[in-house]
Amino acid sequence: MADERLDVVIFGATGFTGKYTVKEAARLSKLKPFSWGVAGRNKERLEAVLKEFAAEHNNIPIIIADVKDEESLKKMAEKCKIVVNCCGPYRFYGEPVVKACIAAGTHHVDVSGEPQYMEKIQLEYSKAAKEAGVYIISACGFDSIPCDLGIIFIQQKFGGEVNSVETYLNTWRSGNLGGPGLHYGTWESAVYGLAHANELPELRSKLYPTKLPSSEPKLRPRGIIHRSEVSEGWSVPFPGSDRSVAYRSQRFLYEKDKIKPAQVQTYVTFRSLWAVLSVACIGAVFSLMTKCKCGRNLLLKYPSFFSGGFVSHEGPNPESLEKTQFSITFKATGWKDKLTEPTDKHTEPPNKEVIGKVSGTNPGYGATCTMLMISALTILREADKLPDKGGVLPPGAAFAKTSMIEQLNNNGVKFEIIKVTE
Repeated sequence: MADERLDVVIFGATGFTGKYTVKEAARLSKLKPFSWGVAGRNKERLEAVLKEFAAEHNNIPIIIADVKDEESLKKMAEKCKIVVNCCGPYRFYGEPVVKACIAAGTHHVDVSGEPQYMEKIQLEYSKAAKEAGVYIISACGFDSIPCDLGIIFIQQKFGGEVNSVETYLNTWRSGNLGGPGLHYGTWESAVYGLAHANELPELRSKLYPTKLPSSEPKLRPRGIIHRSEVSEGWSVPFPGSDRSVAYRSQRFLYEKDKIKPAQVQTYVTFRSLWAVLSVACIGAVFSLMTKCKCGRNLLLKYPSFFSGGFVSHEGPNPESLEKTQFSITFKATGWKDKLTEPTDKHTEPPNKEVIGKVSGTNPGYGATCTMLMISALTILREADKLPDKGGVLPPGAAFAKTSMIEQLNNNGVKFEIIKVTE
């Protein structure tokens, strides 16, 4: 029976992200209890993870499940209310878990940053998920939660109508720590994501056959390299999934709640021009090599070499993680007054600007696992505040009316308004 299920099962708990998600589940369950378990292929490795990351918790259930065994996935999903899926790359391993969750009437969250995967799942499974009363929510980690919910936060606090938002991501380490900053799994997802980027136009034409209403003035992309008054350093377009995730949320809120969709451009800032040039060189080589199978194999075989030492199979060490900080600064422009319909046009130029920020520590694994677990717990505790009683949704659309931003503020991810200009 549903009330005999565990609240949460962490699938892929022996992976790099999975281990830190176990650690976060152990911490959060002491603050406000919920029942949880772990799942994966190897019982001994799962026991070792629990011993290392949840030593104070006794009798945490262990479930054996394998992405290559549909029956095991179904049995896992039937034993819980929410699967926290840490088993990526999701392009290869995500869909079977989603199917099992829908069949079992179980919610699903993950940390995918793969637009092709997320939009394919929305296209093919949203109707079935809604009919099953199940929420399938991807991108529940860094950097899409801070960006997507940060835009929602700005819209809620704007006090008028937002026309456009520019976002600027900064990450830095305190001290002189070197060594890798990313685990191999994230690198692998990026390799295949870029290699298959050509799938997106056809996917989007099927997913969104009608365009959003045009907005004026248009938010034009800034130069390839530029300086911004809201982000110190040199900024370039951000190649991650933030903009596509935010677009999906903006479209949903327009169609569901008649909220004028904000135009969005995303950037990443580097402290020096030398850093920009170094990343650009690595990025150019990376992009070229993903175009062919031979190049992809080399990228996957020698991640440290092709990333300038930033990626490794072992991942970053704990000290490095805790000394890594992030912020996303938001520059929102719009109007003091809100029109009746989102398709109405303002007759005057934008007359209001709001600067906001989301910031925290250990973005890739600490904050990500906090965001992931709070996403799951928000579904568990505030399902009545989520829209449509189910479906495949981006986080901004799913959590806009919940207390998730407040919960993140209470757990080390700070949302704030910096400046208002009228």
